[in-house]
Amino acid sequence: MQLRAALTVIAIGLAAPLAAKPLPLPPAIYTDPVHDKANPARMETLHVPSGGVTINGIAYLAAGKGPHPTLVICHGWPGNEKNLDLAQAVRRAGWNAVTFNYRGSWGSPGSFRFAQNPDDAQAVIALLRDPANAAKLGIDPARIAIIGHSMGGWVSATVGARDHRLLGAGLISAGNMGILKGLPRDALVKESASNAETLADTSPERMADELISAPDWFDFRNGAAALADRPFLALTSDDGLAGHTDDLVKAIRARGGRRVTAYHAPTDHGWSDRRIDLEGHVIRWLATLTPPRK
Repeated sequence: MQLRAALTVIAIGLAAPLAAKPLPLPPAIYTDPVHDKANPARMETLHVPSGGVTINGIAYLAAGKGPHPTLVICHGWPGNEKNLDLAQAVRRAGWNAVTFNYRGSWGSPGSFRFAQNPDDAQAVIALLRDPANAAKLGIDPARIAIIGHSMGGWVSATVGARDHRLLGAGLISAGNMGILKGLPRDALVKESASNAETLADTSPERMADELISAPDWFDFRNGAAALADRPFLALTSDDGLAGHTDDLVKAIRARGGRRVTAYHAPTDHGWSDRRIDLEGHVIRWLATLTPPRK
């Protein structure tokens, strides 16, 4: 599983909050939308230029004339859990959802490197904002948010801090890749070996060495000030990594952030028995970001 609890030896910060009383489920969790013959829900394959290659992605496009708000979903390391059920639920809620694969992962060409993963996410967002693509896909370029799971949470926080046009940024059981350099190299090599599925032109040793020599910006706490001016969703679980997100939440609030939504679920890293709970929290958060267009 991505970012196993072996990494918890450096997870410092606030303890995860207790799980709150369950909230009513959004209808999109269990109800299909009315079929729109003129503008049906659909899927489109994306080919995203990034770093000299073209990475692959999928757009889950909502029914209705649009344009619709759009959520970009970033997978983890290596990305065995891609949260496609979440993408489908988000689409039923009237948002487009876009998933993609970083360079060198899951069939996307190129070499896998941690440092370029946020750049790949930014390339996806740039493609969605392009007027021709936005019109073709029914995307409102002014209403885009980002969320990520595990390492993808690190990507989401990093891109959210860089891109002030985003409506908000969300994390699901995130791992702060910038503090893993605190682990011994042999532990990082072992962890990298267990997270190497489908990753091209890399090795456990290369991944470990990149994390050990990571620049300061890898630590997503350094983006707290930039994240303090927008909605931020922090979802944690019983995977031993909750302290990574808790530290970021603490830093955002210390810099005046007042739009943080935090929730802790008693489940594993992949939210294996809390998928509906996960979808509910994400959809409710999305509903706070922007009113529907008339």
